[in-house]
Amino acid sequence: MLSEAQIIPTVPASDLDRAKHFYEDKLGLRPKADVEQLPDGVVYAVGEGGLLVYRTDAPHGENTAAGFLVDDILREMTELRERGITFEDLDLPGLKTENGIADMNGQKGAWFKDSEGNYLALTQM
Repeated sequence: MLSEAQIIPTVPASDLDRAKHFYEDKLGLRPKADVEQLPDGVVYAVGEGGLLVYRTDAPHGENTAAGFLVDDILREMTELRERGITFEDLDLPGLKTENGIADMNGQKGAWFKDSEGNYLALTQM
């Protein structure tokens, strides 16, 4: 159930090195030690949760606003589809979904839009 999942706010960055400098050197955040870092992103430890900063060339407004960390992405997708959620088919450089799921170096992701057009994600580590 998503109500029991940890949620990770996300921040898009066109220049990941510049963003890392800001979040680490200016804000004092440190990468989470227990999370395998993504090739194009980093999860920072913030309280009990985290903040994902990831590199993207997508135009402003076409980025993931938040992601739900789930244990079983297929189960969650099935439950959400039963409630009328449609998952996005994405074909971007370095990210392609098949049956709604992208495999990202062993992590799985799926995206859908909320009622306002914001992208939300399911992520299985």
